[in-house]
Amino acid sequence: MLSILNLSHEDIIYHLRLSCQIPSLVEAIATRKIITDTAEKSGIEVETEELQQAADNMRLANKLIKAEDTWVWLGKHHLSLDDFEEIAKTNLISAKLANYLFADKVEPFFYAHQIDYSGAVTYEVVLDDEDLALEIFYALQEGEISFQEIARQYIQNPEIRRAGGYQGIRHRSDFRPEIAAAVFAATPPQIIKPIITPKGVHIIAVEEIIKPQLDEKLRLKIMGDFFANWLQQQIAAVEIVVQLQDNVNSQLSKELLESA
Repeated sequence: MLSILNLSHEDIIYHLRLSCQIPSLVEAIATRKIITDTAEKSGIEVETEELQQAADNMRLANKLIKAEDTWVWLGKHHLSLDDFEEIAKTNLISAKLANYLFADKVEPFFYAHQIDYSGAVTYEVVLDDEDLALEIFYALQEGEISFQEIARQYIQNPEIRRAGGYQGIRHRSDFRPEIAAAVFAATPPQIIKPIITPKGVHIIAVEEIIKPQLDEKLRLKIMGDFFANWLQQQIAAVEIVVQLQDNVNSQLSKELLESA
């Protein structure tokens, strides 16, 4: 027979305090209030059809295919159907507010910072010896050895070694500045002269430079970055007053600290 452990509202608040989660919780609450208040002042409204679609998207994101799945999920998170609808509504309002505030800023920003969204397909081997790296680099230049061969010989990670040092598609921000400058100045296919960083000596093969396209995914990312920065500015501009009831022990601890 399972024993029952009862947890009260006070237990939950007390745990949040002891685990130092109150600041992040307070910021999340303040963020939600800022979003809803700004949306209301901006005249942003939610249509019934939009809310239904937002709720469907939320079910899909949480893999709530059947009604039973939804009820189990609600129970796990101690939510009612009204709470579920409120979450969907908040998500929708956030998206609409971000679009309202920043939709017209995305395209100019993209073209002004287009280089930051370029991608590079690269292969990489990192060595400890600069002289050895230069020797391998010149051997690659002369076609005396292939990148696959040096990858098999010098890469320790088995998955990367099997892929011949393949790093995937990476953006400028994914590279160290000195490496990014060389990679995006390359004329593919090109082996870059070894670059020294604190990690070691990098031999990099640039296979392709991918020009960025302002598709829907990137548009949403840029708008999301704008929105996140705006929210941080709004949080920083307000004084948040938290009202939590201190028990007798907390007051006693405060008095002891003041008298120490």
